Amino acid sequence: MAEGPDKLAAGGRRMAARLGLNASMGAMLAMVICVGMGERIGERFLPIYLLALGGSNFVIGALSGLQNLLGALYSLPGGWASDRWGHRRALVAFNLLALLGFVIVLAVPRWWAVLLGAVFFIAWSAVTLPAIMSLVSRVLPPHQHVLGVSLHSLVRRLPMALGPLAGGALLAGFGTVTGLRIAFGAAALLCLAGIALVLAFIPEDPPGAAKETLPPLRLFKRFDPALRSLLLSDILIRFCEQIPYAFVVVWAMQLHGLTAVQFGVLAAIEMTTAALIYLPVARFADRGAKKPFVVITFIFFTAFPLVLLFARSFPMLVVAFVLRGLKEFGEPTRKSMILDLAPADARAATFGLYYLIRDVIVALAAFGGAWLWSMAPIINLLAATACGAIGTLWFAVYGKDVSPKAVR
Repeated sequence: MAEGPDKLAAGGRRMAARLGLNASMGAMLAMVICVGMGERIGERFLPIYLLALGGSNFVIGALSGLQNLLGALYSLPGGWASDRWGHRRALVAFNLLALLGFVIVLAVPRWWAVLLGAVFFIAWSAVTLPAIMSLVSRVLPPHQHVLGVSLHSLVRRLPMALGPLAGGALLAGFGTVTGLRIAFGAAALLCLAGIALVLAFIPEDPPGAAKETLPPLRLFKRFDPALRSLLLSDILIRFCEQIPYAFVVVWAMQLHGLTAVQFGVLAAIEMTTAALIYLPVARFADRGAKKPFVVITFIFFTAFPLVLLFARSFPMLVVAFVLRGLKEFGEPTRKSMILDLAPADARAATFGLYYLIRDVIVALAAFGGAWLWSMAPIINLLAATACGAIGTLWFAVYGKDVSPKAVR
């Protein structure tokens, strides 16, 4: 009588092994859903919220620049903390910082308070990423690295898809200011739940797991030449993404008349598109060459601002946001390449330094995007497209490949 349940259990264990799911991965993914949902309920509508509170286009640009700058500045300490403290303690500390930011925005409905709170919550994904990526590389074998990164990317897209829908409904039901304050109250509660998940289910790192950390310059000297080439092309691609990023919602809602709910639907379409391609791509990318997947991704990044320029109705914006979702085609592969090319004894710190260098430079694109948008939206979008084209060509010509066999 027990054979049926035993076979089902054995089949479930085999399926979990194929998907790279173990206790540590499961706990991490649950935390990402919980805190990510809180983060995304209001994040996509912050430009509209800032305008409602009296902020200007340059305040929106400052928010976008702050997101990139803090994402960069927090990346290296995030990797350092993971290597020094272990994954569990580092993740608890990062979640407490996000909680503080949510409380500030909830308590003080002023545009300057949004910028102040953003110092603590807007870079949550960036500060936790080195710890999460290092955890993936520690608990999964090299031939499942892309799969593990893809699972993380897939799961974090669930709150990216559902959060804007919930946020759009709150704005439609309660207005911009009240709706966003309710959203950040929910975010604070979800962040508390995320902390509880980490404490309950992610184990402490084993004794002796903490590593010595190198100064940034010495760590950069250890970068593989292939990693440096990837970094340069990635910087140009992020210029393409970030020049118009904060103004996409302004383009859709204020210039072309979409409602908050419609924009939430567009965000859900983007994330759903991304979610549908993650695991199939991961199965192929883990088996052999990774460079083609990254090149295709860079092409999608480049195409989005150009297509957006001609998307002036809801159906056309749906096409643009499907394309925006396809830009995630090889993003887990790119992150896996960073892990594969990083020194085995400093993966989290290397990941953090990579993002520090990239995002400090890319922050200039976000600030410059406000200036370009003030000149004309078409200038903003064409400048973004040009940066993407250069970055794609650079990686296509000079980028190096990496296979699981080459991983140290």
